[in-house]
Parts: sequence; C-alpha cells; structure tokens
Amino acid sequence: MGYRVKIDIFEGPFDLLVYLIEHAQMSIYDIKISEITDQYMAYVGDMNKADVNISSEFMTLAAALIEIKSKMLLPRSVPQEGSGDVSEDPRTELVAKLVEYKRFKTISELLEDRWEDTDMYLEKPQEDLTEYTGESDEYLNLDIDQFRTAFEKFLNRKRKLEEIKKHHKRSAKQRITTETRMENIKDFFRKSHLKEVDFRQLVHEKNDRYDIAVTFSSVLEMMKQRRLDASQPYIYGDITVNPTAELFCENQMQESDLQVKEEHHGR
Repeated sequence: MGYRVKIDIFEGPFDLLVYLIEHAQMSIYDIKISEITDQYMAYVGDMNKADVNISSEFMTLAAALIEIKSKMLLPRSVPQEGSGDVSEDPRTELVAKLVEYKRFKTISELLEDRWEDTDMYLEKPQEDLTEYTGESDEYLNLDIDQFRTAFEKFLNRKRKLEEIKKHHKRSAKQRITTETRMENIKDFFRKSHLKEVDFRQLVHEKNDRYDIAVTFSSVLEMMKQRRLDASQPYIYGDITVNPTAELFCENQMQESDLQVKEEHHGR
C-alpha cells in the first residue's frame, strides 16, 4: 500500500507493530506480513529522516520482519500424506511475542488506572487511641464454684430485667384513654354530688404525667360538650372544675333508664 503512518511517540517496536496491525484491522493471528513490514520500514525511514535517535530494538524487529517476509515469499514444502509433519508458519514466533506483549500492556494499563484512582485518596496516619479505648481487659482468677455463683447471679439479674420490661410493656398497653377518663369524671360527680372540685381531685395518679395529661384533655373535651365548666383565677394557679346542669340531667336520665330496665327485668 502507498500510505505511511506517522505517530509521534511509541514505547517500543512492538508498540508500533501492534498499532499498525490494529490500524489495518488485521487479526493478530493472521498478519499480512508483507503489508505490515512495508509500513513498519516506512515509519523507521521517516524516523531516520527526522534525525530521531532510533533504538536498536526497532532495527532488530525490522530485521526480523524482513526475514519473516522473505520466508513467506519462498515456496513451502508440502508434507507427505501420513507422515504427520506439519508445515510451520514463519509468523508463529512473532505472533506469540505480540500476544504476550499485548497481555502485559493491558495489565500495565490496568495498574496505571488503579494508581490514578488511589492517588485521589489521602491516607490518614494511624493514631494512638489507647486513651479512648478504656482500661485493658482484666482476667479474674476464679475456681469453678465461684464462676458458677457469678454466672447464676448474672442469670437472675437478666431474668429480673426481662420481667421489668414485660411489666413496663403491659402497663403501657393498659394506660387509660380519654373516653374512659371522661366516664370516670362523670361517675365521680354523679356519686359525690359535689358542685366544685379542684382539678387535682380528678387525677388518679398524681405523679404520672400521662394521667395528668389525659385528665386535662378529658376536662377540655367535656367543657366543649358543655358538661363541665372550669376556671383559673391566675396563671399557674389552681384549676376549679364545676359540673353543669347538663351533666346532672344526663346522670338523672341514665339513672331513670337504669331503673326502668331493672323493673322490666324484675317482671
């Protein structure tokens, strides 16, 4: 072919040869040795004209290519049938070297990429963290009886903690609702017939914030329903709760209904 390939820098003669083969879209296992040799020699000639210092490796490979080219031009001897001999391809040794070169070049490119990736990270030097890790482990010199006693105490403590957790969960599930507390307040006024009470009298568990909050919200809801009135003379002062006539009328109606049901049941 009449064209020439000009590349500024190649790492070596095999780098140039691989480029020429790939650029010509040839298979590395079926090199058109005559064409590739001409291109290679043309490139080496251009290097001479440009007064580029050509290493001996380029000239060695050039000589090897010319030798292979000459062998390819000679007629090959045909092995006799049944002799088992196989005619050796002059390109075999070159192909093996090119395959090995490409393999090592691929590995070097992967290592270079890996180096560039790791170069993006900064390593933090190891520090002495002994002052934050606490005291070193202590080993107790115990016989089997002492160890058994200590282990039994551990199991008892664990069992008690599990019982406390179960009781806490059960108590949390049994907490009173606003609807239930409203019924409790109504029953309180119905049975006591009091016309005025302090808010604290309606709270069952004085030290339980949840019970205080539920009672307070229940009073507000009953005020909204006009079943209770409440007053507070000053901020943070005592809250006075008063039942309305509607609450007592409701109680009387419920008592009357209950009496009718009891009489009907007696008949």
